Amino acid sequence: MSKTVSGSTYNTLWSEAHEELSCLLDEELPEEPLRPERDRVVFFQRLATFYVRYVQIFRQLEEAYDQSVHPQKRRAIRQVLDSVIGRVLELKNEMVEKEFSEYHYMDDIIQDLKLTPEDLEIPVPRYFIWERNKVLQDRERMFAAIFNQMDVTEKPPVMRTLTLERAIKIVQVAERARQGRLRAKFMREIHRDSERQRRAEEQEAVSTDQAAVCIQKVWRGFMQRKITKRLREEEMIFLGMAMDPNLSYPSQTELDTVNIEANRRTRQGEHEDDYQKSIGSVIYQLREVEGPEMKETMKDQIRQWFIECRDATGSFPDYPEEEDGGSALIFAEKTPEEVNIYIFWQGQFNI
Repeated sequence: MSKTVSGSTYNTLWSEAHEELSCLLDEELPEEPLRPERDRVVFFQRLATFYVRYVQIFRQLEEAYDQSVHPQKRRAIRQVLDSVIGRVLELKNEMVEKEFSEYHYMDDIIQDLKLTPEDLEIPVPRYFIWERNKVLQDRERMFAAIFNQMDVTEKPPVMRTLTLERAIKIVQVAERARQGRLRAKFMREIHRDSERQRRAEEQEAVSTDQAAVCIQKVWRGFMQRKITKRLREEEMIFLGMAMDPNLSYPSQTELDTVNIEANRRTRQGEHEDDYQKSIGSVIYQLREVEGPEMKETMKDQIRQWFIECRDATGSFPDYPEEEDGGSALIFAEKTPEEVNIYIFWQGQFNI
């Protein structure tokens, strides 16, 4: 059931992207050319709107292409996807040329289209990695074979000999440093004890109420700092600047989604292999079985065409030259007179 639902989801993505792309093309290439826009701000807004909409189409097509398993459909989506990527780059280049900056303010467009800033992010197409995986693996194997042939081994680190005088000096430096640290620690403890004793002598006797107030002050400060820290973490999570601790580990739904996507990619490879094998069998079927029959049928049609030309004109016509189209003119559903006229005018104007 999940496979069916997921397949229909990607079909819906492809359909929605196709409809939106058709609307965009109608707006970019109207029947009546638009008047040149003189206002630079309005022109940039138009470019930016097209850019944002093309990015949304790209994200939909990329998702549909990554998870579609039908070979012919993947090829159709891939052609459109490559074209959309090219158009996004063209629009981005025009926006940079108009604003002289690679960073653009498009918050108003995002708000009008009811999108979020994350919707403007352009992810790296996943097929850049998956479809080049075999090439990358072959490259790694080639490098490994080259290194094995060159017998590249890691050289052991060179151990420097240590003289007796150098060793004694190192031990002396370490021991003097240790004694210095111990002496500093001892003096720090003496100073701390004397300071504590001095404060105890200067401090007057504290009543029970004063002690309670002091404890309450410390406790309330601790609790308020704890609450402030929690509110700050919640705000950072809300703004998307920190990860929710509850989401640090993937949920079971996310794991299931990853497994389903991996299974669909495996099915893509299986269907692609079947498609390539079927192409070979179809070509063989056409050449060895249907080819001879089609060849004889076309010969009969050519003979019939010559006979019709002789009956209509009284003489056999010249066979069309290869530059004129060859036998394709005979199968163009033209009468013999039309073919002769076409060849005549083609020779007159050298077309």
